[in-house]
Amino acid sequence: MKYIGSHVSAAGGVQNAPINAYNIGATAFALFTKNQRQWTAPPLNNEIIDAFKDNCIKYGYTSSQILAHDSYLINLGHPQSDALEKSRRAFLDEMIRCEQLGLNTLNFHPGSYLNKEGVNSNKKKLQADSITTNKTVEKKCLKTIADSLNWVISKTQSAIPVIENTAGQGTNLGFKFEQIAEIIEQIEDKTRIGVCIDTCHAFSAGYDLKSEEGFNQTWHKFESVIGFKYLKGMHLNDSKKPFASRVDRHENIGDGSLGIDLFKRIMADSRFDGIPLILETPDETRWIEEIKLLKSFING
Repeated sequence: MKYIGSHVSAAGGVQNAPINAYNIGATAFALFTKNQRQWTAPPLNNEIIDAFKDNCIKYGYTSSQILAHDSYLINLGHPQSDALEKSRRAFLDEMIRCEQLGLNTLNFHPGSYLNKEGVNSNKKKLQADSITTNKTVEKKCLKTIADSLNWVISKTQSAIPVIENTAGQGTNLGFKFEQIAEIIEQIEDKTRIGVCIDTCHAFSAGYDLKSEEGFNQTWHKFESVIGFKYLKGMHLNDSKKPFASRVDRHENIGDGSLGIDLFKRIMADSRFDGIPLILETPDETRWIEEIKLLKSFING
């Protein structure tokens, strides 16, 4: 079964998220468990927790249909110790919130090493040295992310951190399947790690999801490098930017560089059953029609 929805508002309290999802015809949803632009938030009280769980039951949402998302401020690969500690503490708080709400998964962007680029393309030695340095820095950052996750996992009971692939802007890591696999390889409890693939990010990072051949090749590589057993959710977004642009700009379904056929293939593919398929498209007023459209592709 396909679970299709969007990242809905939790304004007024997380207990409103299931209602907002139901009102747009969603069979899945994503949410922030706290203000995504702030480091701290008041703890969830029992009244809010119970109301959230009651509304999930009332509107027919189980934890397998819900994908929480962490704050955009968090960087689990931060190269500076004080900032890294702040991110780790904030991520731990969000994992605890998920467990309090009965949610299994917390989606996050892996992290960034934040180095400034300065390669002189006219001097081959400097360029080669820079490439070598960047690879070393990337590897260190990936280990820092894995160490952060191991620390948080050791302090929680059941919630699964879910690595979202990135478009590869700036120094953001996780845009290559190999980078995600390298993080997973260093996780001590591999039952407590997952992956979310964003279609816009993958396309912008250089994975050709647009053509049928590219679609098949991309998912074959995903299986061989990472494995479908780790796939816990997807973000269904078209792209404003062209293939391999390394720029993260979402577009509404069928209006961007990816086009509509990709989403038809996903809806017809059983490998994407049973996980939240979440719209993060920019025009929220179109979510109702987009959800209906995606549902129509299942039996089409």
